Amino acid sequence: MDAISKPHLKADMLANEPDKRADIARPSREEAEAAVRTLIAWSGDDPNREGLIDTPARVVKSYEEFYRGYDEDAGTFLARTFDEVAGYDDIVIVRDIPFYSHCEHHMVPFMGKAHIGYYPAEGVVGLSKLARVTDVFARRMQTQEKLTAQIIEAIDSALQPRGVAIMLEASHLCISLRGIQKQGLSTVTTQFTGVFRDDPNEQTRFLTLARSQPG
Repeated sequence: MDAISKPHLKADMLANEPDKRADIARPSREEAEAAVRTLIAWSGDDPNREGLIDTPARVVKSYEEFYRGYDEDAGTFLARTFDEVAGYDDIVIVRDIPFYSHCEHHMVPFMGKAHIGYYPAEGVVGLSKLARVTDVFARRMQTQEKLTAQIIEAIDSALQPRGVAIMLEASHLCISLRGIQKQGLSTVTTQFTGVFRDDPNEQTRFLTLARSQPG
């Protein structure tokens, strides 16, 4: 993907990716740390003991990393495509994109791998950008179903390819650590647009390539 790049500004895509924090009153860092101290005390421990005195600040700093996707715009990673691909017009797949997110119901992590494929129309995007788009939406409070839909919608809207396919495979700690506490369960979600949605053979081809083992 070292060909001369041509920027394609996707104004409609950027407009559809609003600042997720714009319509809420964001508490101060001090208020956030106070909330963590309250939760520590509610849990039954002393937030002022040596091992916990700095925990509120650490938790807030961790949250900035866990949820940085609220301050990121997926469209910026998809705004540049590469047209010089020597006539290549077949499927492009990036497999095994690792991600982790947090369940919006319990704020407990879930993690797994994303597999993304598309049929180019006017050009291709840098391969790393598909991983970056995955991270933008994963670094928010999510359900796996919504995460799947957001990733494919962003790619489909920005690139306008002939079709996009996505499969997410993930393990949810809200299942293994709480509730029914069942270990080893895996959740799979898929979604398709364009030729993948319209042609079951293309869905099968994508799923076969996504799950095939190297070598």
